[in-house]
Amino acid sequence: MGGVPCAAVPTLGARTLPDRAARDDVAARPRRRRRRARHGRGEAGVSSGAVVGVGVHSGQRCSVRLHRDDGPIRFRLGRFEVTARASAVVATPRCTVLGDDGVRIATVEHLMAALRVGGFWSGVVVEVDGPELPILDGSAEPWTDGVAALGQPPPAPPAWHRRTPVAFEHGRSRIVWRPGEDRLEVAIDYAHRAIGAQRWAGTPGSYRDVLGARTFATAEEVHTLRAAGGLKGAEEGRGIVFADDGPSTPLRWPDEPVRHKALDALGDIALLGRPLGGSLSIERGSHAAHVSFMLHLSRHLPPDRGPDPT
Repeated sequence: MGGVPCAAVPTLGARTLPDRAARDDVAARPRRRRRRARHGRGEAGVSSGAVVGVGVHSGQRCSVRLHRDDGPIRFRLGRFEVTARASAVVATPRCTVLGDDGVRIATVEHLMAALRVGGFWSGVVVEVDGPELPILDGSAEPWTDGVAALGQPPPAPPAWHRRTPVAFEHGRSRIVWRPGEDRLEVAIDYAHRAIGAQRWAGTPGSYRDVLGARTFATAEEVHTLRAAGGLKGAEEGRGIVFADDGPSTPLRWPDEPVRHKALDALGDIALLGRPLGGSLSIERGSHAAHVSFMLHLSRHLPPDRGPDPT
């Protein structure tokens, strides 16, 4: 979740996402028995303890368990199961929503970032009992213990890579990928004086440094969203609100807002299903822009080398 007003984040659905999600990505099907295939120290059947909380948008309680299993990362709600891919994103209303056939699982980006930083590109089923993952403290840090409990991740698939740069624009967002060192650079520019212009850059070894950055919004955004019936689960301790006199809680870092944007980007980019090798620069990013860029890469710019992930 990030700090872009709803009006600036278009909904992505059947009419706006090209080539509707493949049926092997999104399927309502009976839950399968976990296979006893080994993945390093971890193996199918290993599970984390339950993480329980409230969805910031819906206000609904949700319990989440992580299980080791074969195949790609999947989210499971009852008999419904969806693969964590950009092609399965159906909406981006200040969060990233996976689903199909009227069933949706929202706010997956923070957990996806924790899985990505933990080295998991496959081998995990995320079992939920509600329509939105809990916001917890607004960051991805509370997910890290559950990810660590899964043990050694399976080998990562080959990284996406090309020999020439790729530039992409979506609304006010601009994303540029370049071959070379693995690196992420994120920039934001807010009119609010307590946020302003911020920039964060890091390599995979420092991505863990953004997991503790909390979601944020301005007081004006909060008022607008609540008036429209949103943010039903927003309470003190579940993120940061920037009012005229400053943030509602002490910041963990002076640049915590842009760090959270980097966290969101890591979670959304993980929906490519494989590492994105090279250097990625994101200016004024949004969930809609991140997902659209992943779709652009996967559908129109096949990698120069390496097989597709499982």
